[in-house]
Amino acid sequence: MTESAKSKSPSADSDNNAIVDFVKIEKQPQFPGGMQAFYQYLGQHIKYPKEAAKNKIQGKVFLTFIVEKDGALTHVEVTRGVSPEIDAEALRVISSSPKWNPGMQDGLPVRVKYNINVNFNLR
Repeated sequence: MTESAKSKSPSADSDNNAIVDFVKIEKQPQFPGGMQAFYQYLGQHIKYPKEAAKNKIQGKVFLTFIVEKDGALTHVEVTRGVSPEIDAEALRVISSSPKWNPGMQDGLPVRVKYNINVNFNLR
């Protein structure tokens, strides 16, 4: 074991994987290209569920997820949904999102809890 490995305390190691609240972060995580690019991504990848369209169901799905240090999105969950099929589509699209630019704190990437809503509107 190296000297630096011996000096690592368990609490320092667990802090390394701590989740930082979105409002307390120095540099917030961001979809590559910004929010406009994110909305374009949603527009290109969302497939309005046929059953929801048939029944004229629309609304906002509120989701939460963690942007990991490498930009991957994990722990994607619906916090307030619209219908099972619309909620599932929102989960699918967010879960398959390209990696984001991670949040930064003190010059280092950190895990950040992020909340967002996805609108489903029939045109």
